Amino acid sequence: MTTTTASLFDARHCFLGEGPLWHPERGQFFWFDIIGNRLLSRAGDAAQEWRFEEHASAAGWIDADSLLVATESGVRRLNLADGSHEPLAAIEADEPATRSNDGRADPQGGFWIGTMGKKQERGLGCIYRYYRGAVELLYRGISIPNAICFAPGGRLAYFADTPTRRIMAQPLDASGWPDGPAEVFVDLSAEKLNPDGAVVDAGGGLWNAQWGAARVARYTPDGRFDRAVAVPGRHASCPAFGGPGLTQMLVTTAREGMDDPDDDQGRTYLADPGIAGQAEHRVVPGPS
Repeated sequence: MTTTTASLFDARHCFLGEGPLWHPERGQFFWFDIIGNRLLSRAGDAAQEWRFEEHASAAGWIDADSLLVATESGVRRLNLADGSHEPLAAIEADEPATRSNDGRADPQGGFWIGTMGKKQERGLGCIYRYYRGAVELLYRGISIPNAICFAPGGRLAYFADTPTRRIMAQPLDASGWPDGPAEVFVDLSAEKLNPDGAVVDAGGGLWNAQWGAARVARYTPDGRFDRAVAVPGRHASCPAFGGPGLTQMLVTTAREGMDDPDDDQGRTYLADPGIAGQAEHRVVPGPS
């Protein structure tokens, strides 16, 4: 087994770091502190930050100047230059007990986003797909939606409900909609590992951040454990590929649930995983 150790990328502490994204046209990483209601990035040596009035958790790139951002009330279009944002579609906007969590753009230009209870209430969340201006419910009865990512070719999605300790594989049709039942891809119950955010590399391997295990683990397309990236933060929460040739991996971590976290917890880390990633897919914000 190969294990690579990540190094510090950004020293700012996130209570709940999540949703890392590489913007290919800007050449920079973005990520969220969900509970802190903020989006973070770096432009060279300069730290950047955008604030929201509600929890925000995941994003997809629309163009060089804007991101689609998932918040607790829906999806919004964020202007990176001035920080303004406008609603694109409501998601559980009338449900104050829930917030958004894990999400990622799919190869067809849609965006999958999960919701969950703010107090992690069992079964209160769902997974939705925003596609060309409309929102459709995909799954309900989810407790903590995570590991939303997509295999090369656009015909397979992955997701997890963290307390089940299983990552599911969902076949997709040509338009990116679920096609048939989801099946178990990896069951982590025997190892008592908690699947958090995930991303798929160019070879089809799934990299899963494992909450409480201080690592991101790679599983081959047939579900075998292959290698890992170790991170100093115990609560690894989500990875993203980026950098030159998509050969770097950014990993967010969290301080949530820790009574006396040390400085490593909640910071953001960068690794060379030894395998290149896929390009992040562009979100189509409305009808074409």
